[in-house]
Amino acid sequence: MEHYSVLLQESINALHIKPNGIYVDGTLGRGGHSEAILKELKDGRLYAFDKDETAIRESAERLKGYSNCTLIRSDFRYLKEELLKAGVTEADGFLFDLGVSSPQFDDPERGFSYRYDARLDMRMDRSQALSAYEVVNQYDEKDLVRIFKDYGEEPFAKPIAKAIVAARKNKPVTTTLELVDIIKSALPQKVLFKHKHPAKQVFQALRIEVNDELGALREVLSQAISMLSHDGYLAVITFHSLEDRLVKQTFHDTVNVDRADRKIPVLPNEIPQSEYELVNRKPIEASTGELEENNRSHSAKLRVIRRK
Repeated sequence: MEHYSVLLQESINALHIKPNGIYVDGTLGRGGHSEAILKELKDGRLYAFDKDETAIRESAERLKGYSNCTLIRSDFRYLKEELLKAGVTEADGFLFDLGVSSPQFDDPERGFSYRYDARLDMRMDRSQALSAYEVVNQYDEKDLVRIFKDYGEEPFAKPIAKAIVAARKNKPVTTTLELVDIIKSALPQKVLFKHKHPAKQVFQALRIEVNDELGALREVLSQAISMLSHDGYLAVITFHSLEDRLVKQTFHDTVNVDRADRKIPVLPNEIPQSEYELVNRKPIEASTGELEENNRSHSAKLRVIRRK
């Protein structure tokens, strides 16, 4: 299945691209957003990050016609460090599309999907040691419950964790479909017949844990905000409530400068003002046309902040 660049035009519009500007795509994926940014640039330059070697290789082929594009294989939590190495101290725009790319989901070997049988993996960066196999087979029951609750918002976290620990006493849980069967065995019949897949939330939780997605997101948002040039834009596309809450709260904290003591009267011109402003109070969502073309766009939310 070809990767679909979610909210493509909306995110490009949100960046207000200057032809001679410096832009950063923190989530290169298969290069859809990067290519759209490059089409808007003239003398500007794009720096694009991905820790997935396959994404870098495939995007290098797609973007080979652009000499003003630098691909960097790195976790975006090291974005500031890598940009400083390249001599970049600020950028006119940052874009982050936090969705797992379709080729990662749809490649059975990557072990992301509960629909294909494959070894439990879920690593974005395949050179790292921790995979879903280690989490499922080595984490204690308490930690599994925490992950399923915090990262998957799974209401049956306890019985699922208990079933996993019981199953692995006989033999390691090796594949995705073995794990799906264990999850199903721990759920009530009424849950199994619901529309969404019964393993969806647990698989999401494992993926977030394996790749430390929320920790990395927290770090990169702080870095991007600090490196944003004046009249620069930061656009973030999220796909689940945990990411969206984190982005929303970070943007809120950045825009709202708190006075030290509100009891002390100050003149209007003495009230501290933020350098940043929210571009959209409510998140931008996919159009009807996009939703008809791509089912995965349903959960996408785009939030944008600007440095004045």
